[in-house]
Amino acid sequence: MAAATREWQKINLAERELLEKHLSEVPVKLGAIARDLGIDVKLSSLPLNISGQIAKTQAGYEIKINRHESRQRQRFTLAHELAHFLIHRDIIDRLGGTLTDNVLYRSGASENIEYEANRLASQIVMPEGALRDAYSRFGGTISESMVEVLAEQFGVSKAAMEIRMAA
Repeated sequence: MAAATREWQKINLAERELLEKHLSEVPVKLGAIARDLGIDVKLSSLPLNISGQIAKTQAGYEIKINRHESRQRQRFTLAHELAHFLIHRDIIDRLGGTLTDNVLYRSGASENIEYEANRLASQIVMPEGALRDAYSRFGGTISESMVEVLAEQFGVSKAAMEIRMAA
C-alpha cells in the first residue's frame, strides 16, 4: 500500500485501489495504469519547451508526451499527467479541458497544483514500498552508486531519485 500522503488521500477509492495494483512491480508500468484508467497515451512531437499535456476528449482523456525528451523524463511526465488526472480532473475541465505542462512542469494552473502533481507523480513512479525494499538491499546507506542503480531500476533520472530519497 502507498503512503497516506495528502495527495494520495485526494484520489477516489476505486482509482486508488486500481493504482495500488501496479505499484509492486518495478519499474511501474505507467502505460498499464493509464490503460486501466481509460486514458489514451501518445508520444507526440510537442514543442521543445513542452513536456506533456492532458486533455479531455470526446472519448475521455488523452495524455501527450514529448517524444523528443529522454525516456526517464517521459516516464516522469506521464506520471505527472496521471497525477493531474487523478487529483485535478475538475481543474482540467474548468481550464477548458486541457492542461499543458512546460519543461518546468508549469501549466498556468497554480503552483500548488503543480507541486501536488509532482509529489504524487514521484509516489507513483517510485512507490514507497518498492523504494524501501530496494533501499534495504543496499544496507540502508545512501551512496551515489546506489542512487544511480535505483534510478535505473525505477526508470527515472538520477535527480528525480535523489529528490524522492530526500523526501
